Amino acid sequence: MQFRNEYYFLSNMYPCTIEYNGKKYPCVETAFQAQKSSDVDFIRNGCFVDGFTAKKIGRHVKLRSDWQNVKIDVMKDIIRAKFHNKQLRKMLLATGNKELVEDNSWGDYFWGRCNGVGENMLGKILMLIRSELRC
Repeated sequence: MQFRNEYYFLSNMYPCTIEYNGKKYPCVETAFQAQKSSDVDFIRNGCFVDGFTAKKIGRHVKLRSDWQNVKIDVMKDIIRAKFHNKQLRKMLLATGNKELVEDNSWGDYFWGRCNGVGENMLGKILMLIRSELRC
């Protein structure tokens, strides 16, 4: 499944206001990228760019020393914040028990799968949040 068309709302690039750590962001990707660095200018300026721009900028910042240890928990928290939105929550729950997999062609083997290979961490987080919302 690609997070496009009817499933675009699952994408981290989907435009929706995310409130995280007291700041508002235009999408999950922007919020996530802003957490990668302790560079105050990057975090402050990152609040205002779209997800594609944030991802591009995020490739060139000095990472927090603990980033590899916290990035999954950060993503979980930001995605939880995304699904505070009632309409998005309803759409996520409407996926039922489908396996959510970010199939991609850009070679992301950690957050998604490329040609059936990868950890699909984003899909796993979405399914976890979906499970939490059912309770």
